Amino acid sequence: MALRVFLQNNMNKTFTQLENFGHSLKAPSYLVQPKTADEIYETFQLAKKMGLTVTARGGGRSYNDAALNGGGIVLDTSGMKQITEWDSTTGLVTCEPGVTLQELWQKVLPDGWWPPVVSGTMFTTLGGCLAANIHGKNNFKAGPIGDHVVEFTAVLPTGAEVKCSPKKNADLFYAMIGGYGMLGVFISITLQMKHAYSGLLEIHAWPTSTLKKQLSDLEENAPHYDYIVGWLDTITIGHGQIHAARSLAAGEDPNASENMQLKNQSLPSRLFGVMPKSLLHYFMSPFFNNLGVWAVNNAKYIASLRKHTFRQSHAAFHFLLDYVPLWERSYGRSGLIQYQSFLPKETALQTWTEILSLAKKRGLPSYLGVTKRHRPDKFLLTHAVDGFSLAMDFKVTDASRARMSSMLQEFDQIVVANGGRFYFAKNSETTAETTLKFYGNETVAKFKKLKKRCDPNGLLESDLYRRIFGE
Repeated sequence: MALRVFLQNNMNKTFTQLENFGHSLKAPSYLVQPKTADEIYETFQLAKKMGLTVTARGGGRSYNDAALNGGGIVLDTSGMKQITEWDSTTGLVTCEPGVTLQELWQKVLPDGWWPPVVSGTMFTTLGGCLAANIHGKNNFKAGPIGDHVVEFTAVLPTGAEVKCSPKKNADLFYAMIGGYGMLGVFISITLQMKHAYSGLLEIHAWPTSTLKKQLSDLEENAPHYDYIVGWLDTITIGHGQIHAARSLAAGEDPNASENMQLKNQSLPSRLFGVMPKSLLHYFMSPFFNNLGVWAVNNAKYIASLRKHTFRQSHAAFHFLLDYVPLWERSYGRSGLIQYQSFLPKETALQTWTEILSLAKKRGLPSYLGVTKRHRPDKFLLTHAVDGFSLAMDFKVTDASRARMSSMLQEFDQIVVANGGRFYFAKNSETTAETTLKFYGNETVAKFKKLKKRCDPNGLLESDLYRRIFGE
């Protein structure tokens, strides 16, 4: 009650402009920072009284509008960050939604465990990870993070708290995970960690000269590794490199206990021990144009031509996006858009060849491409296929924004026509019509039926929800 009264009397003080991670989208919202489930419910009550909508936000790491709610209330759950239970014998951990992947792995690794699925940055929150059902470089083997959730508790806009697992309230379990926070707000999450017998991974790196070779190498080599990912030069189409990683078995690392200490996992804050990495994006920015990226990508490819094997810490391998703080600022004041599509293995090559050629023809090439191998899963709003994903970064300018939007919607039609899907922590241009095509009428109807049950007054909305479901 205290929070609701405070907010009602101070709404003008909480009104702020929020951005997506790529700084390409902005939305003014009332920002609320709850600390308890009761405060979340109080916010729902206030929203209902004032005719506003609510969406949850964690680390703000989504590339699109998943955590934006123009004119409405945004629940910043990043302050709910307690690890409430940790059993180092079983590997079970229970956390509040604001706990980040960084805080999670730093808690469990010294005891010989590692999160089963992580994103490319350690600064995502667990609530956000479940809402988007994130995937990692081991999706082909481990599936998305939802496959490792033992149970969760969520608070609904009605004030009810529901506990869900694969066996209890299973329909909500498989819909809330990957449901982008539109059915309820996670308040407690129990995950199963996986054993780690060393703080190091064994990495095998090799070049690929064509997109066809990269995809075939991903498919053929994935069964032999724990993680695999490809870098793709999307300007000189096809040049690339694969990094495949193997977890070390018990006894394979003579310095295992030392390597699992946090001091040996931290990413250095300075380049060559001198320049603060937080300044690097200023020096990178002049190269973020078609010619500059072409030169950098060619230099990277030439440097990758030698096959090599080395050992690398878990943090260094998994969290490449954290090597350069604020790297996304290198794209300039209008930011970047990331476009990620998922294609069956039968159609991926022809589809992405067409898309990459089209981007080059339009003079709007992607500056970065990342490929992964995937498998299907059981979640209602799944983005998974038996195939591959390609994530591409595009620089946005005032002059190119309209052309970029049109091109990406054209990409959508090509992807859907070839059996593809999308991941809505990324794509920012996909329309409701396209969403309906790849989810299908039955899936969308089932999700909306659950939403009516969990959120009868339609309080939970985001810019993303209105865009992809046309509401």
